[in-house]
Amino acid sequence: MKIDTSIVLQPIGYVRSALTSLDDYLPPGQPAWIDIRPEYQEALERIEDNSHLWALLWFHKSDRQLLKTIPRRFNPDLPEYGVFGLRSPNRPNPIALTLVRLEAVEGNSLRVAGLDAIDGTPVLDIKSYYEQDIVFSPVTPYIRANDETMRRNHFYKLAMNHHQEACADLLMAVRMVLVADQYMGHINRSDLRVAVTGSSCVADTIQGLSRARLANPPRFSFNESEDMPISVWTDRDSTLKITARRRLDQNGYSNWSDRDLFHIEYMKV
Repeated sequence: MKIDTSIVLQPIGYVRSALTSLDDYLPPGQPAWIDIRPEYQEALERIEDNSHLWALLWFHKSDRQLLKTIPRRFNPDLPEYGVFGLRSPNRPNPIALTLVRLEAVEGNSLRVAGLDAIDGTPVLDIKSYYEQDIVFSPVTPYIRANDETMRRNHFYKLAMNHHQEACADLLMAVRMVLVADQYMGHINRSDLRVAVTGSSCVADTIQGLSRARLANPPRFSFNESEDMPISVWTDRDSTLKITARRRLDQNGYSNWSDRDLFHIEYMKV
């Protein structure tokens, strides 16, 4: 059988964003746009029936010769991976897959949240996000960013995808998870258990970020309370107890230190 190796792709649109450099970060909550070319506008019919979309992009500034890499943007001390085992932008065919939340349809433009591509990035396709796309507890490499702002933005984005409301208790849960990530390492691993006392919003956000299930294996428990939230993280070697000292708002989320916000008890077993 003769295999046709010539594949021609035409962009259906382009990203419009405040990001202009590969070294920039889009602040949480700041939207971006996908501008669809006029000849494809009919393909947007009833797209607003979806809350989330998969955007397939062409990372036009990528190194297409790279087969192995270290995710240096997150942590230069991490080991080397083959690019097919990572979401590295540098790869033979630099197709990016990004989950975005659809905020509005404005003519042939989509205003979206969660799109961190630079301005002018070609868009190859848009697909609906379906319920069957969910894998609640996937096994993934532990890629921990060295930069605190990057880690905070990463967990905030995941929290919003799961909880869908930027309430004060979501902010509290994200800060708790950042402490757990610092002390306990990979918070999605199957031997790490978490118990939450506090509001349902705190519990829901922590469960979503830790991917801790009630069974298979049982990793999560919750006791609803109006008191200051507490999360307890336990594995075979250690226990971490995080107790909130005060309520949290957006200013405190960004500016208060862990010591200001929490009483932290870490014990090796």
